[in-house]
Amino acid sequence: MTTRVNFRLPDELLDKADVAAAATHKNRTEIVVAALQEYLDEMEDQETFKETVVDLYLDGEIGFDSLKEVIGRQDAESVRASKTLLDQGDEMADDLAQL
Repeated sequence: MTTRVNFRLPDELLDKADVAAAATHKNRTEIVVAALQEYLDEMEDQETFKETVVDLYLDGEIGFDSLKEVIGRQDAESVRASKTLLDQGDEMADDLAQL
């Protein structure tokens, strides 16, 4: 599946993408997709990025599927289980505080 996306690029960057497209016999979209994929692959190799993604999941800012895409299914399942335990602990603490 693909999704059409509209965004702005600086003219110089667009010119370079067009030159790269012509030199490699690809279209502009293929050049931008390849560059973005390379950037994301580099980011996903960094531990601090993975930790930030886990924090985003724990804070409810991203969903499980997004977490799984970045850290892998097995690690994502572990994080989800931990979140469930943490949430249950918070609920129990709230219940005890009301006694």
